[in-house]
Amino acid sequence: MLPRHLTLTLDARHPTRLARFWADLLGQDTVEDGTDGVRLPGTDTRPDLRFVPGQPHRTGPHRMHLHLTSDSPDDQRLQVARAIALGGSHLDVGQRPEETHVVLADPEGNEFCVIGPGNTFLAGCGRLGEVACDGTREVGLFWSRALGWPLVWDQDQETAVQAPHGGTKVAWGGPPVAPQRGRNPQRFDLAAAGTDPRTEVDRLVALGATRLDATADGVVLLADPDGNAFGVTVG
Repeated sequence: MLPRHLTLTLDARHPTRLARFWADLLGQDTVEDGTDGVRLPGTDTRPDLRFVPGQPHRTGPHRMHLHLTSDSPDDQRLQVARAIALGGSHLDVGQRPEETHVVLADPEGNEFCVIGPGNTFLAGCGRLGEVACDGTREVGLFWSRALGWPLVWDQDQETAVQAPHGGTKVAWGGPPVAPQRGRNPQRFDLAAAGTDPRTEVDRLVALGATRLDATADGVVLLADPDGNAFGVTVG
């Protein structure tokens, strides 16, 4: 199967500032991406994080959030303290006192969690352990086939995929899924190499995607089976 790479794109009022928060938290460097975008490059086992200008409109919790892993209770405490020092904040989403993860928000309100040590599901996944999404089983199966990543969890309508060599998991929590309202401020982009745009789009439509539109810069917009828009680039 041709190589395909996943990017998580986030609208941001201040892309450079938000990218720097995540770069400092994850111990990475940033690179410019286009005219105003900023990217944290990923690998063959971890998606890129891309921050682009936008005015995210909150109508409820986001459909996606990140899970960071920790090696020990002290490491978890240090990560939380570092996130707060960098401009993050604690977030109350109704979590119970006995839960071992800490829920935070980045400087623009994007939710993320620092997971406590000993989480077997994220063992060996690296610091960016998971992109946790709201979504049906159908959308998890779609992305497994679209990316060519194995399905590593499929139980009780919950699914997760992971690159063939391991790394960050992408997981969907199953129904019910909140209705989509307006543009996704967090969304996936898929880059494919070694093929032409029409062939790649036709392949994704055959897997269950829906055609939406094409932007001026040549990115083809599709929607996954849950109606989430995503971009496709071919190079």
